Amino acid sequence: QVQLVESGGGLVQPGGSLRLSCAASGFTFSRYAMSWYRQAPGKERELVAAISSASTGGVTHYADSVKGRFTISRDNAKNTVYLQMNSLKPEDTAVYYCNAYRVLPNRTDYWGQGTQVTVSS
Repeated sequence: QVQLVESGGGLVQPGGSLRLSCAASGFTFSRYAMSWYRQAPGKERELVAAISSASTGGVTHYADSVKGRFTISRDNAKNTVYLQMNSLKPEDTAVYYCNAYRVLPNRTDYWGQGTQVTVSS
């Protein structure tokens, strides 16, 4: 069974930091790209950050809104992907979802349950 278990969400003040973790199991983690999405109330889910599979060099991508503040990383030995969030803003408030995906040999997506991040004074 595939599982993506997120942790690290919570309430933080503007300017603060938070690190999200996503522990994966049930699939070959290193062969999948990993990403973080978020969805704020009344808004569509958006890609926050992504990191490619180990074989493709772990290349990262960030949404413009978080570039320079967030860092995605992965530990293939621990089957875990992280999202380090610094200089948090109220606009970052959302449910954050961990995602695993691949395109080849076929399109596959796995999703975590989501974890709430609230940035507020």
